[in-house]
Amino acid sequence: MREDQSEVRPGLIERRPVHRGRVVDLGMDTVRFPDGSTGELEMIRHSGASAVLPVLSDPAGPDPQIVLVRQYRYAADGWLYEVPAGRPNRPGEPWDECARRELREETGLEAGELRPLTSILTTPGFTDERIHLFVATDLTAGATEFDADEFMSTVTMPMSQALRMVKDGEITDAKTICTLLYAAGFAFGM
Repeated sequence: MREDQSEVRPGLIERRPVHRGRVVDLGMDTVRFPDGSTGELEMIRHSGASAVLPVLSDPAGPDPQIVLVRQYRYAADGWLYEVPAGRPNRPGEPWDECARRELREETGLEAGELRPLTSILTTPGFTDERIHLFVATDLTAGATEFDADEFMSTVTMPMSQALRMVKDGEITDAKTICTLLYAAGFAFGM
């Protein structure tokens, strides 16, 4: 390792596209590492997403009622419990607008209030995907609008049950775990 790291500027040297898809772009990136060396990394570029935790009752109450979706995921070979989430419909769509739209499409719920929680990098070893997490309250019911590849239903439960499901390994989706734990630890005061 070099002694004076201040002169080394890590980052992209060259990007070679391998595949452009509907959801992701795969490329081989030649990069400079912090020690000045170079190497190739497979990188998946992703538009990012918003995820939202719908809360039916007072979030400051003893055990708020929440809504999750139970969704079939081919990559997981089965059904997962998740917070409603999705990608922007257009470049530059604001993350809160994306969250509101996904909430409405996947649960039929409209958020009277939408509050940002945090954002997470899903797997920074090979993708730049970032998911922006929100909590929605003051909800009103409407109609769902599933995409052709979405198979899901809504499930209402107390927050304590969802947290038990995380602990017991019944909820394994990373964005959902992060959203639930962040909300319980910092937003709900549980």
